[in-house]
Amino acid sequence: MPAIEYSDDTSRLDIARIHGWLASSYWTPGIAREQVERQIAGSHCLGAYRADGGQVGFARVISDRASFAWLADVWVDERARGQGLGTELVRWFLAHPDYAGVRRFALATKDAHGVYAKLGFTPLVRPDWQMENLSGPFAALPDQD
Repeated sequence: MPAIEYSDDTSRLDIARIHGWLASSYWTPGIAREQVERQIAGSHCLGAYRADGGQVGFARVISDRASFAWLADVWVDERARGQGLGTELVRWFLAHPDYAGVRRFALATKDAHGVYAKLGFTPLVRPDWQMENLSGPFAALPDQD
């Protein structure tokens, strides 16, 4: 695998590229760039970069850095997949000192359960304790099994 640098310096993020990735995802299809910018502004973001500086990966965490952290938008550019970059993006956050005392790291995935299981994620222990309130068009999205 070519050398990849991981950085949480938000000035390095390629917002246009991230927007393109997320707008094409199953979880935020067609998301507006302005919303992506707000998400980035309110999150701890991580980029993965080739030696030439091109961004090939992205992930973000939303957290109070005390009791809860939500891992979101883990994305690896299609041409860089299969090299473990997604796993490393997640591992970076799990090892970060800001999240050392967090009791619960959560995420949602439709198709990457095996990847996250290798990093210690499990199905909900108490699914009957979990609820959600989907708003607007997201409440109307058909189940995409």
